[in-house]
Amino acid sequence: MQNTANSPGTNPAAGANRAAPARSAQVSIVPPAPRAATHSRIAQILRVSRWTMYGMVLILLILLLHKAAPPPVTTNPEAAARAEQKFADVQQAVAQGQSATLRINETELNSYLASHLELAGVSAPDSSGSATSSGSRPSADDLRKMRSNVRDVKVQLVEDRVKAYVVFDVHGKDMTLQLEGRLAANNGFLRFAPVSGQIGALPIPQGTLEAVVKRIMESPENSEKLKLPDEISDLRIENGEVVATYQEP
Repeated sequence: MQNTANSPGTNPAAGANRAAPARSAQVSIVPPAPRAATHSRIAQILRVSRWTMYGMVLILLILLLHKAAPPPVTTNPEAAARAEQKFADVQQAVAQGQSATLRINETELNSYLASHLELAGVSAPDSSGSATSSGSRPSADDLRKMRSNVRDVKVQLVEDRVKAYVVFDVHGKDMTLQLEGRLAANNGFLRFAPVSGQIGALPIPQGTLEAVVKRIMESPENSEKLKLPDEISDLRIENGEVVATYQEP
């Protein structure tokens, strides 16, 4: 009986010791992840990222090249004539040593611009004979430079703000720029405080817009272009009108 209990074939502990290594070997054998599968996942992520970037660029181009509809402004020859007469009246008052206030509404302003700016192949009258000595009107050279790129200009006057709509040519493709802000006169120079803007259908971030306008306003090459005539002491938008205060220089 003792020999039978101690024999290797009938010892339970010995059988457990022999089975343990087999179980341990089965658990420790874990096949490594195939390297090809990892590369495939990385390539798939790169493809998705690349096509996402292409899609974003395409959307950006579509928004930039989208031509916004022009604002509903009206023009007519009678309004342009009224604006001309108002300019003549204030110039006459200043020449006589009197102060004067010029008020031009939206229709008069757009009619005046339409008749004086050479845009979209429309010829404007020779400005050399009608320009005032104060330089308050654009020169013929300024008009030629503007005509080379700008196709259309429309202005809306809303309360104390001005909304400008400009169509300009970029390598044969018309693009639109819309700006909204407030006009003011500061130390004899025109100043523009932007409120919003967009190119095509793409809004311009406010921080970017303010930085660009500030750079333009402070640029030395633009200082003469932004200088107001000496007799204009104040310029603003008020109740949907351009209001300019003239005084003897």
